[in-house]
Amino acid sequence: MQSTPEIICIGSVLWDVIGRAPQVMERGNDVAGRITRRPGGVAMNIALALVRQGVRTGLLTALGNNPEGDELLALARNMGLHVDHVFRSELPTDRYMAVEGENGLIAAIADAHSLESAGARILAPLTDGRLAAPDAAWRGMVALDGNLTTDLLREISESPAFAQADLRLAPASPGKAERLAVFLGHQRATLYLNLEEACILTGTPHRHAADAARAVLETGVGRVLVTNGAKTAALAGRQGVICAEPPRVTVHKITGAGDTFMAAHMAAELRGETSAAALNKALSAAAEHISTPLFDKDSQ
Repeated sequence: MQSTPEIICIGSVLWDVIGRAPQVMERGNDVAGRITRRPGGVAMNIALALVRQGVRTGLLTALGNNPEGDELLALARNMGLHVDHVFRSELPTDRYMAVEGENGLIAAIADAHSLESAGARILAPLTDGRLAAPDAAWRGMVALDGNLTTDLLREISESPAFAQADLRLAPASPGKAERLAVFLGHQRATLYLNLEEACILTGTPHRHAADAARAVLETGVGRVLVTNGAKTAALAGRQGVICAEPPRVTVHKITGAGDTFMAAHMAAELRGETSAAALNKALSAAAEHISTPLFDKDSQ
């Protein structure tokens, strides 16, 4: 892919290993299910969803300089992603492992040591002229994920290289939500959170997405979108709060739903759709994602 990307995704690109059991699971359960290995990571999930929306998308990340990294890089390029500026690390390619049951995510571990070790080196193309330069800062959308370290996120929030960018942030998980606190008060930032993450960031409990979105907005951030599973989602910005209902679907998988939501919303706004339309497009995309079986019938 040679053309300049419209959106840059910065963060984790790794191999997802997902195990899912078609039943309710509790701690210590040993049950039959299915396991799959696929490209993943928040930045990768968002980028692939953007490509499916017809958006030219670039990746800035770290991949191990090993066969697993080579395979992942080739796959990303073949899927249409701009990956010419990916940093290659001497550490192993990162991995994510999750176990899901009918009652949701049971447990997950993210091994993102390659990304964390690379630090600011993954950002070099935005200052050395390959994608942008000090006298020509990036002005498009940038998707950032919470797998970046707090120090690197703080550096990005203060860097002139991102001063003109439309920043879109996803915490990656509730456990990493507090990393995004460095963007509270940042007027060019849009946060994509679930209800739990919004409550963690504000330090206050909320039962409804709209209340949580208002609380996050009061910190001074530019905009915030808060989802709440199958319940009402909300977008809060300078012009008020917009709410929408997710479509009712049967859940077949969970991992990647938030990334799909974020990508669909970004793509809709890139096309110039209204706030209400973009929110509904995002909810529909997430619903389609979670309702698509992880395995087709022929593989059962």
